[in-house]
Amino acid sequence: MAAGRWFLTIAALYGASGVMLGAFGAHALSARLGGGLATWQTAVSYHLIHALALLGVGLWLRFAMADAAATPHLPLTLAGWSFVAGVLLFSGSLYVLALGGPRIFGPITPLGGIAFMIGWLALAWAAVRSAP
Repeated sequence: MAAGRWFLTIAALYGASGVMLGAFGAHALSARLGGGLATWQTAVSYHLIHALALLGVGLWLRFAMADAAATPHLPLTLAGWSFVAGVLLFSGSLYVLALGGPRIFGPITPLGGIAFMIGWLALAWAAVRSAP
């Protein structure tokens, strides 16, 4: 499966799971989470924002394939996989921490943030490299 199709598929799954986790946190977990609800909401926000970013990367790759010379495949692929990793590391670790998981997950969160930053910088790189 081409990278664009992978990113579109993962974006759709991230979107669906982000909505489900947001609803689950707001309705089923709100009493249990207490102060952790803000952490949960942060995880959901970043999860959904980067699902949309990944959707954009997938669409860019899919629709730009016709003009292979103008498509900056490397930075787009880097951006896509960085967003995938960022959601898993950043949002995933925050979900675990909000549920009272071991504090060892705390240092993982910034790694996800770094992955998000790499993704956004790679998108900038792709934009600079793309044809006018």
